[in-house]
Amino acid sequence: MKTLLLAFALFFGACTAVYSQSTTKADAPKIYDPNANAQQDIQQAVAQAQKEGKHVLLQLGGNWCVWCLRFHTLTTTDTTLNRILTDNYVVLRVNYSPENKNEETLARLGYPQRFGFPVFVVLDEKGNRLHTQNSAYLEEGKGHSPKLVADFLQSWSPKALDPKSYLPKKSK
Repeated sequence: MKTLLLAFALFFGACTAVYSQSTTKADAPKIYDPNANAQQDIQQAVAQAQKEGKHVLLQLGGNWCVWCLRFHTLTTTDTTLNRILTDNYVVLRVNYSPENKNEETLARLGYPQRFGFPVFVVLDEKGNRLHTQNSAYLEEGKGHSPKLVADFLQSWSPKALDPKSYLPKKSK
């Protein structure tokens, strides 16, 4: 009887795992558009960043990438990270998938895919690449560390790169 119960428990556990994986994939948000024109979208993001005095944060990855989806969830649900992004960046998700690898765009960005996915590229308001960030350095446990992500975002914000931010304050 114990053997039968153990076999049933193992079978039920395996079925539950398979079911949860399939429903998780089907229910996962579709934050990347394989049909998007990455170069055109980047040009529009740069134009918007220039008008708003921001930088552009490119999040490269795909809907297939669990770490990409986790980063998106973290930055949209954590109010501090969401505020840092909103105040400092125009965010654009650039697709990498079998349907569209955006190879020309990735070549122009210095082949950031060498770091895996997601990978982040920071552009200034003129579209110049300032930094490429390997997301592995932002991970902690089964997700990204809010503190490490905040540090990264603040370190590459327009204010952080503005030389005027480092001038001594004049006293009256």
